[in-house]
Amino acid sequence: MDELDEAKQMELFYIIGQNVKYYRRLYCLEKGKMTQENLAEKVDVSTSLIGNLESTHIHQGISIYTLWKISHVLEIPIEKFFEEREAQLKNA
Repeated sequence: MDELDEAKQMELFYIIGQNVKYYRRLYCLEKGKMTQENLAEKVDVSTSLIGNLESTHIHQGISIYTLWKISHVLEIPIEKFFEEREAQLKNA
């Protein structure tokens, strides 16, 4: 993998992770408590996977199947996890 591919992969992991965090928090505001632990339990993954995904310091990969399960738990279309949002770009 060349440097450009690696940079794009890291950017994609960052976008997905920040969207997981955003939509998990949005779920909390609209539908009730959803901690990293709650989400991990419902998706059947480790809490550290969710924490690593949401971290801005760790570039955590994720399977499409796991992302699909997260989308169903949070009631968000899976494609939303690939969208860049203005607020994220300002914090990058």
